[in-house]
Order: sequence, then C-alpha cells, then structure tokens
Amino acid sequence: MATGLPSEYISAEQITARVKEMGQAVSDDHADATELTVVCVLNGAFIFTADLVRQITVPCRLEFIRASSYGLLRSSSGMVTLNHDLDLEARRVLLVEDIIDTGLTLSRILDELQRLRPASLKICTLLDKPSARKIPVEADYTGFTIPDLFVVGYGLDSAGLYRELPFIAIPDP
Repeated sequence: MATGLPSEYISAEQITARVKEMGQAVSDDHADATELTVVCVLNGAFIFTADLVRQITVPCRLEFIRASSYGLLRSSSGMVTLNHDLDLEARRVLLVEDIIDTGLTLSRILDELQRLRPASLKICTLLDKPSARKIPVEADYTGFTIPDLFVVGYGLDSAGLYRELPFIAIPDP
C-alpha cells in the first residue's frame, strides 16, 4: 500500500483545459441534437463526467452504469460485471469512461449498450492506454494518451483511495 502522496503526472490545470476542449468538441458534433444522453461509467468516471457535462452546450440527460473489472488489482481482471437500468432506444448516447486499458471492460459495455438500440453511440475517455489493449476499441474523444502506467486521481482509485485528487498521479509502488 502506498504511504505518501502519489506523484503528479497530469496537472489539474491540464485536465481542466482538456475537458473544456472535449466539451466543445462534443457540443460541436451534436449541435443539431435536442438532447444528448450521457452515460457515466461508475465509479471511476464520475468526476470527469460531472466536469464534462458542464462544458457541453447541448442539453444532457445523465445516466449511470456500474462496471467493475479491477477489484483490488492494478489491471483489469477480464471479468466484467455490469449493473444498470438504462433506456437508450433511439437516443444519441455519449458513453463516458475514465480510462481505456485492455479494452475488455469497454467492449463488454459497448455490447450491452448496442443491445439497447441507441440512435448513435460515441465514446469519450479521459485516459487511453493503447499499448495495453487486448481488444481493439477506440474512443471518439480522448483526453490524454498515456503509456501503460497505473494511475490514480480525478476519479481513478487504488483500492478505493486517491479518487479525490484534482490531478492524475502515479502512486508509490
């Protein structure tokens, strides 16, 4: 277990600026929409989603899906559990994820959401680790591309700790 404060990797200022840019891109892409359904993947994406929807100029319907694949591990276990009560039929949907790692969790979520027959489905992630990918999945909107590091902060945790950090950090080994 890490004992000290993790080392800052992406600053709060960098995150704020990038989230603003991403919100503008989403708004531009959905400018003709009367509503956008934003599906936040809990628990990790809740802070990112809250900041992102405040930057989107299209009216947003906010929904949540709980997906877990890490448990107490530092990498995805490959076993994905989903909990939701979503009605997405014929809706424009933006799925908001904290991090795309192996792609296993995202692939499972996408399969489930496609089954609900949305009019469109776009993916937005704060962090992307393409070098860790086991399944080919790509985001439509990406905040930062990072190497295969374990990171915490801004909603991401290590065994429940560090979600509250306003920046992305690398925990002590």
